[in-house]
Amino acid sequence: MGTKAFLLATGPLVLALVLPGSSTAQTANSSSRLANGKPDLNGIWQALNEANYDVEAHVARPAMALRAGSYGPVPASAVLALGAVGSVPPGLGVVEGGELPYKPEALAKRKQNKDDWLNLDPEIKCYLPGVPRATYMPYPFQILQSTSAITFAYEYAGAVRNIYLKDPGLPPADSWMGQSVGHWEGDTLVIDVTGLNDQTRFDRAGNFHSDKLHVIERYTRTSPDVISYVATIEDPEVFTRPWKMTMPLYRRQEKNAQLLDFKCVEFVEELLYGPYRKHPLNK
Repeated sequence: MGTKAFLLATGPLVLALVLPGSSTAQTANSSSRLANGKPDLNGIWQALNEANYDVEAHVARPAMALRAGSYGPVPASAVLALGAVGSVPPGLGVVEGGELPYKPEALAKRKQNKDDWLNLDPEIKCYLPGVPRATYMPYPFQILQSTSAITFAYEYAGAVRNIYLKDPGLPPADSWMGQSVGHWEGDTLVIDVTGLNDQTRFDRAGNFHSDKLHVIERYTRTSPDVISYVATIEDPEVFTRPWKMTMPLYRRQEKNAQLLDFKCVEFVEELLYGPYRKHPLNK
């Protein structure tokens, strides 16, 4: 079938990829490997679940932001006009065991995060999503892999992660996306993520972590177009024990599949800075 070349625009950079060709740009054989024998994870992938709303199993509800109504919770006034568009779809959850093992004192903060979602969820302000949330937001991401380098590029907010294949030592400072160090265990790519700040969330439901968060991700090709994703979460300040989330990641099948620009920072400038106008706009 030959090979096909693809371009990924990442700001001022244009990365050229040459992937093993088959019937489409996004299709690869399940035994496809790079020259070093490692599984070929190149491609554009996306999770298809409701974990970004709530990583735990949940029923549908009228909105993320609620207030008391005459016969039960109703949407908060700030989101009332969104109607069904602002509602929360039900989800089976992605947490092994079904429930996050919070320390009792951490549950109060989760409730505060949930009750004040409009002000406290960093996604609303287009802050970087952190790990593992970047994986299951409702946007595609691309794995760029060669025999000597691996990079993850996310459509949301133009986020990028370089996966170090040689441990550079301790992260110089905490950051939104942390420091990622990868190695292979058989056919599984294992990524150790440290140096994460405490500003990101696991979802819109207020599930949170501290700056002691440590994430170990495992990416395993289980078929030509599916990756099994497992993330082990450790945070002794918030949780009583480590816990896992699991989900499949699906390869995008469009012949012209590509990451498009979704640099949402400019979309929230009015939200963040509008009140400081000399003459603020009417709400």
